[in-house]
Amino acid sequence: MIEAAEPITAVMRALADPTRRAVFERIVDADEITVVELTRGSSVTQGAISQHLKALKQAGLVCERPEGRKVYYRAEPRGLEPLANWMSHYGVFWRDRFADLRKLLKDIDP
Repeated sequence: MIEAAEPITAVMRALADPTRRAVFERIVDADEITVVELTRGSSVTQGAISQHLKALKQAGLVCERPEGRKVYYRAEPRGLEPLANWMSHYGVFWRDRFADLRKLLKDIDP
């Protein structure tokens, strides 16, 4: 079970940091983007952006494409799959619980 938990843990840890999540969102919104472009208009240093990109890459959320002296980053579509699967699993759990709660509330106060 621990092996199955590793991808979801990596994704959740990567996205738990608000700055890293903002970097990821900017990458998702762009087709491809460089560290320089990510740093522009941000209060985060280029070094910090690079560290956030490293964490996102290790979690499988982004991939890179070197071209000359630049490296372009783009979102990895399959990167969020562990999170989507986890949410889907627990979505069923909560839907069932809410249906039970709705029935209970109707029984209590018809």
